[in-house]
Amino acid sequence: MNEQDKNKQTHDESLKNKQGDSGAKPSSWNRVLSRRWVFPAVYTAAAALILTLVWFYQDAGQKPLNPDTAAVVSQDTAGSGNEAGTAGDPAAVEVVASAENLAWPVASPSDVEVVKPFYDENGTEENHVAAMVQYDNTFVTNNGIDIAREDNKTFDVKAALSGEVTRVEDVAVFGKVVEITHPGNLKTVYQSLGDIKVKQGDEVKQGDTLATAGRSEIEKDLGNHVHFEVYEDGKPVNPSDLLTQR
Repeated sequence: MNEQDKNKQTHDESLKNKQGDSGAKPSSWNRVLSRRWVFPAVYTAAAALILTLVWFYQDAGQKPLNPDTAAVVSQDTAGSGNEAGTAGDPAAVEVVASAENLAWPVASPSDVEVVKPFYDENGTEENHVAAMVQYDNTFVTNNGIDIAREDNKTFDVKAALSGEVTRVEDVAVFGKVVEITHPGNLKTVYQSLGDIKVKQGDEVKQGDTLATAGRSEIEKDLGNHVHFEVYEDGKPVNPSDLLTQR
């Protein structure tokens, strides 16, 4: 090879290196990017990452920030509701008070008996005859029951329900009378009393002593007894239907 050919070859190689035709080998990263499947794969991976992040934040937003705090708030709220339902709500107190069952107005129910029954409009003829009260050549229906001992001895008369004493009176025909008003539009009346132990305005509990059994002009043939009436919404009801079993 002569000197002219060597100079031409050197000039051609320099020209190729400057133009980047093939003088330098491509890097590994360039070879990867040159493949057709690279960009779709990168796009798919990016989309999957975005969806994962969206799901994570949505799920976190649905959970309470502090489960312990939420539980404490729920307990406090429930406690406040219970206190309002008992101490602060008169209706709740009324429900509790009216939950009492009507008790016999005596200390020992087994020692007494009903000597005159309540007059039941739908009752039998026998009931109608037994429940009539005769006074001064007239007959009136018995709006309560009359309770007495078989030996005609006196006994303590008790409050059949808790409530407020709203009447204490001495009536010529009916004898001494005590009336108690109870929650739920209920009233109990005790007539033919002897020695009265309470006064109007007193708050009494079920079983408290109100008086002793006595006598009355209208039912003087019954001797020592208590005439016991129950009123619901101002209407007399049969006490025997409400009294607990002896």
